[in-house]
Amino acid sequence: MLRTLLGEKPRKNEGILKDAMEAMADTLELFQRQMHVDHDPTHDFRKLYIWTQGLISSLDELEQSCFAASHFRQKVKAGSTDEMTIPEKAEYARYVYFYKDGFIRCFAILDKLGTVLNEIFELNTTNVKTHYSYFTVLRQFGYDKLHYVLANELIRIKDSYREPMSKLRKRRNMEIHYMNSEMQDDLWQLHQTLQGKVKLEDLDQHLLELRQGVDMVCETLKAAYSYINEKWHKQVMNQP
Repeated sequence: MLRTLLGEKPRKNEGILKDAMEAMADTLELFQRQMHVDHDPTHDFRKLYIWTQGLISSLDELEQSCFAASHFRQKVKAGSTDEMTIPEKAEYARYVYFYKDGFIRCFAILDKLGTVLNEIFELNTTNVKTHYSYFTVLRQFGYDKLHYVLANELIRIKDSYREPMSKLRKRRNMEIHYMNSEMQDDLWQLHQTLQGKVKLEDLDQHLLELRQGVDMVCETLKAAYSYINEKWHKQVMNQP
């Protein structure tokens, strides 16, 4: 959608994004098949189906936000807001909007996935924390010996993206719980200069970290749903 609005060609899914989308689409087919077989009297599969559909849409929106942030960043040339023209300030504001939307969506998707994993694998995370995050669910896997293969893979992915995700998480927390991240940067900058001219944050570095966050989300979704699909197929094959 955003690519069309920005005059670009529609996205063609490739790489890890494609893998994650296809893994979730395969799971949707499995849920549909199961609902057809037993009519899903408790609506458990319908609930998981709707949640997975939501994750596919959320991942699509995350990728679009990352793309849009990159698009508008290219139009920002000045080194500080004081040096920007009025049109360039508008482009910078659009960059900030989609950049912030991107890092907030990264953690929102992970938390939604945590809800799916908690439900499917009956991890009972609410016994530990009523309002839990994906990372709380991940810790719960440490007590579940049945799915240690998935747990180890998800932990490996988390650890391999530790640095960029830590930075994105800090910005997300400031944006949601404290003050927005660019205001925090501005306050620090103003203390460093008598002129009050505020240098921009490193936009390219921030975008790199956001892209790494998108990759982390894609790898996590692919690993989780590929495991669900594999377990499902084994369960069907073992049925009498």
